[in-house]
Amino acid sequence: MSETRDLNQAVEADPLGPAERARSNFIRDIVQCRNGSTLASTTLSSPIPKRIVQFWNDLRHLPGDVKACMDSWKRLERFGFELEVFDESSARAFIRSRLGDRHEKAFDRCYHPSMMSDYFRYSYVFVEGGFYIDADDVYHGTPIDQLFADGRLKLQPFCYDVATSQMVAPSIFTEPGANQPGWIFYFNTTPLIASRHHPIVERALLNATLSLEMEQARGLPEVQATTGPGNLTRSVFEVLNEGCSPDAMMVAHDWELTSTSQWSLSYRNDSRNWRLSNQQAYRASSLLGAQ
Repeated sequence: MSETRDLNQAVEADPLGPAERARSNFIRDIVQCRNGSTLASTTLSSPIPKRIVQFWNDLRHLPGDVKACMDSWKRLERFGFELEVFDESSARAFIRSRLGDRHEKAFDRCYHPSMMSDYFRYSYVFVEGGFYIDADDVYHGTPIDQLFADGRLKLQPFCYDVATSQMVAPSIFTEPGANQPGWIFYFNTTPLIASRHHPIVERALLNATLSLEMEQARGLPEVQATTGPGNLTRSVFEVLNEGCSPDAMMVAHDWELTSTSQWSLSYRNDSRNWRLSNQQAYRASSLLGAQ
């Protein structure tokens, strides 16, 4: 009797529904698997273009602290890497010319710059292949050539602890067997590194497009689930469960040694931070001109 009561309490305490918990557990198993694998696909054996892509919706008002983060990647140009920076206008033009009217309309439904960056990264990496990194990520100078040696999708794993409302350190949650009832395992959208036409990136772009095309009678869609990590994690889960080999992707277990996102940036205090604008009509901060 007590075991049944404890089980019921555990189920009630789980912030995720059964489908979401199954997905989190699936991602946990991938993240905690450290076995090396041999690539079976000649497509995924092809190297990724040594191209690093970034996005900021309005480069005329690029905050100085964000620019410093973006500039940290420029040192890689000395080693043969190409850097491309897009804004809202150039991203829309790329999507229009390479993917067409449907995808351009979906991009236009992205009501916040964070969503635009998500949708654009799927579009660009799917079409061209390469390495997308968020504008607020700082490069620490470690070698990254190995990330371009094959076409596998490279993703950074995350784990959120509902009980503490904190992120769990990778050194803890990536260890085999590590788990707690309130932990949620998922993949971040930065970095997004893959060869062109990668099946998981293709699915992430499709799922984001379909979500943006839905009638939003109840208001604006939620950022994470529509274009962000929720969308990407769902896409990984779907494609691998449909038979795609796990060899199609690689988990970047120690990504923080290569790059980390900076949290003390000016834009995080206003509407440019999606967490403050989630499911709200976006209004650019009046402070933009002073940045």
